[in-house]
Amino acid sequence: MFGVGSPHADLMFVGEAPGFHEDKQGFPFVGQAGKLLDRLLGGIGLQRSEVYIANVLKCRPPGNRDPQPDEIEACESHLFRQIELIEPTVVATLGNFATKLLSGKPAGITRVHGVEQETTLGGNHVKLYPLYHPAAALYTPAMLKVLEEDFARLPAILGPASPAPTVAEPAHEPAALVAEPAVQLGLF
Repeated sequence: MFGVGSPHADLMFVGEAPGFHEDKQGFPFVGQAGKLLDRLLGGIGLQRSEVYIANVLKCRPPGNRDPQPDEIEACESHLFRQIELIEPTVVATLGNFATKLLSGKPAGITRVHGVEQETTLGGNHVKLYPLYHPAAALYTPAMLKVLEEDFARLPAILGPASPAPTVAEPAHEPAALVAEPAVQLGLF
């Protein structure tokens, strides 16, 4: 599974790996965590079709277990190529695995969430913005407020061209998204 969304997005989200629903439908973030992500995007005046969403791993790990180092290593060149081609100005990592890989640092999401960092990814200068994974808020309801507060900072991080918060539009179904085939993106 590859990424979905706008190939010209200023904001790119990077999650961990496809889950059950993502594996079945072929799109990232289509389960409950994806519905929450859509709601959070709507809260800052964005729709899924305006951002780009990818994962560290391109395949679902057996039993939905955590990614193994060799799996991350096998997929990371594809992720960096996606970042290179999309050329986002902000890369928001969702959870520990994406944050640690893209920051190149061992600090976990609890210590670094909501704090932007300047870095170079895929040959592009970007602002890296670590966020808790939406699934964390599903399992720990108190986490939702923290996630909403961190999301609320995204328009300022994106800069003056970012939209002002508006009333959320209805989420698009994954089939309506702009999906860039891997070959078109030059991943294979």
